[in-house]
Amino acid sequence: MTAPVQLPFEQTLLLQVAPQLRELLSQGVIHRVRTAVGDDAWLVTGYDQVRDLLNDERLGRSHPHPETAARTGESALFGGPLGEFATEQADHARMRALLQPHFSPKHLHELRPRVETLTMGLLDELADHGPPADLHAMLAEPLPILVICELLGVPYEDRDQFRAWTQAAGNITDRTRSEQGLAELFSYGMGLVARKRREPGDDVISRLCATEGVSDVEAAGMSMALLFAGHETTVVQIGLGALLLLTAPGQWQALHDNPRLLRTAIEEILRAPGKGGGGIPRYARTDFEIHGVTIRAGDLVLLDNGAANHDPTAFPDPDRLDITRRAPTHLTFGHGRRYCIGAPLARIELHTVFAGLIPKFPNMALATDIEQLHTRHDVLTGGLVELPVNW
Repeated sequence: MTAPVQLPFEQTLLLQVAPQLRELLSQGVIHRVRTAVGDDAWLVTGYDQVRDLLNDERLGRSHPHPETAARTGESALFGGPLGEFATEQADHARMRALLQPHFSPKHLHELRPRVETLTMGLLDELADHGPPADLHAMLAEPLPILVICELLGVPYEDRDQFRAWTQAAGNITDRTRSEQGLAELFSYGMGLVARKRREPGDDVISRLCATEGVSDVEAAGMSMALLFAGHETTVVQIGLGALLLLTAPGQWQALHDNPRLLRTAIEEILRAPGKGGGGIPRYARTDFEIHGVTIRAGDLVLLDNGAANHDPTAFPDPDRLDITRRAPTHLTFGHGRRYCIGAPLARIELHTVFAGLIPKFPNMALATDIEQLHTRHDVLTGGLVELPVNW
């Protein structure tokens, strides 16, 4: 039997699929791999298979024996199993039922003008700063933090503190640091919940606290999960989206000339970054077969949505950024009953950013060679360290 392929893959060129993953994509849709911490797993890379399994009840995030379960890394947050095996599905349904109303079209419609105001303020600061500037530090990072603070009712002045905790919690190489970050974040959430119970406001944490049957622990846990997921991934997507548009010939100018292309452009920059080799961890709840491979109960299955987004059977010429692309829905936000609850908010932020950035800075260009840019390899979400630009 062929030896498992070792994760993570070496990504030799930023934005492009790692050569080893590209080779796997040509060989099939499911592969034996070994995680960064030495555990065996299955890596699913085909678009149709990843899409189907994302919504398959035979897979879950919990494990009947979490202490011996295979792990993807050292993160306390996502490195191993989460939740109670016996009640996972009911617990997940309850969580979504509690959170979904706060991301309703009505609430997000009311939030959009505030996102636009915050974005324009940051773009004005960028213009006043003048070139060269770090687009990551001046736009990609602060905007999602501002927005999630407003939505949840978290003081923006606490941003450096909770940002450090979320980065620590998402650390994939140091279990102790990850656990400490998660504990600090939860403690902070408990303090916010206590404050909101005394002095409620018009925000998600206050509304969770006012919901019958929601304990302080539950409100703090859900709020801090939203704080983490609600800004970390969007920071990454804004930075990579800007880099994609700045380095793909003619795409920045095309959006400047025809802003109506922005809707499809946003979906393309969500799809196109050459991420992969990890994906979304799931554990088999029972034995089953997929594509001629038998998965055993308890096996770790990695649903590689980044690889699936580059499956040529679903996305012709997948490595090319095409802001006019009409294709199947990408899997960046997942699929089915676990589809990312914050996806509509992320789309609002991305649309607002590029609708403002491109016309205000029509001549923006990367201020360094792309080979000189650095990405984060120690945290779950990855992303750029800096994005120097000129205009």
